[in-house]
Amino acid sequence: MSSPGDGAAAGPDLDRPLPLYPLVYLEEGDEVTVGRLDTDSYAVFPADGAQLLRSLADGVPPREVARSYEAANGESIDMLDLLSTLDDLGFVRAASDPAPAASAAPVRWQRLGQAVFSRPALACYLLIAVLGTVETIRVPQLAPRPGDLFFTSYFSLIELTLYLGQIPFLLVHEGFHALAGRRLGIPSKLRISHRLMFVVLETSLDGLVAVPRRKRYLPILAGMLADVLVAALLTLAADATRSADGALPFAGRLCLALAYATLLRLVWQAFLYLRTDVYVLLCTFLHCQDLHGTAGGLLRNAVRRVLGRPLLDESAWHPSDRRAARWYVWLMVAGYALTLVLFAEVALPVGYRIVAGVFDRFTEHARLGPLLDSTLLLALTVGQLLAAGVIAVRDRRRARPPAPVTVLG
Repeated sequence: MSSPGDGAAAGPDLDRPLPLYPLVYLEEGDEVTVGRLDTDSYAVFPADGAQLLRSLADGVPPREVARSYEAANGESIDMLDLLSTLDDLGFVRAASDPAPAASAAPVRWQRLGQAVFSRPALACYLLIAVLGTVETIRVPQLAPRPGDLFFTSYFSLIELTLYLGQIPFLLVHEGFHALAGRRLGIPSKLRISHRLMFVVLETSLDGLVAVPRRKRYLPILAGMLADVLVAALLTLAADATRSADGALPFAGRLCLALAYATLLRLVWQAFLYLRTDVYVLLCTFLHCQDLHGTAGGLLRNAVRRVLGRPLLDESAWHPSDRRAARWYVWLMVAGYALTLVLFAEVALPVGYRIVAGVFDRFTEHARLGPLLDSTLLLALTVGQLLAAGVIAVRDRRRARPPAPVTVLG
């Protein structure tokens, strides 16, 4: 760690105040989350460690802080190690860095977020959801079913619609997450990732760990709220296109196809092993840190006991994770079971219908239009799988620890 005073490599001067960036503190029981909102760098400290950090932030020299801690607790503290940790977290401000502003700049679109999630707006959302549900019950033709996906006989158009047509709704989903966070003054980042073989968008809201737990629920649930609204609006739009005899034109069938795909995204939230919004909600409510990893370790140890193999080390598991994992294991297994059910009830019939149709076209010498449609469908499918594979490789490389650097002189 460089010296806080002059940036030299000799080490910090323990008799001079340590310049720190503005930090936020969130006390939760015996733990305190400390971090920088401007860089989304956070760490969890024990209560006495957070008090040490507060003293350093108030300008008390590190050596004096260490003496006060030893006098109060009867044990010494490795101050150099603590300062090195703070430097790694980016909490320490170098002398060459500009002094932080007296008050942080407001987050962009904070007022928009406050308007989107105001009480009148939430009341409107509830009304739309109720109207969509009532109309679906009143008109059975609007009820979601796998056949809604086949709004046209052109398979490539179906696939293009389900992927390209869902992009605006995915942006609405993630936009609701972002705005719900920004209304609290939390910045957000949108990134492209993958789940299994699917390319997905994700909103990063790391700053949520620095706000009271009760304020985190709306940003977590906001994406699912957006999906409910989109599905309801699309259903109402399809209903508006019905003719006097109840027939649905192309536009109505298209709306139902998009609504069905949006509802599938809601069901997707039950796949807890994919770290969905529902999983994040559970972890937040239960004060967990790595619930899924702990539950997976619990399952592996159960198998290892049966096989007589050495058990995994459980000492690093957080107590909250350990308590919740005993019953979360069953939710995790239920998520896998639901995946198989949806595969059998939706993916398999839809996939069979498309594959059988493509096979018939190629073997029965169909007209040029259907042949081109089937060829484009195959290209789109392979392209999506390749894109998901490339993103998976990218994410794996980013997660890999950096290799040591060898300097040749």
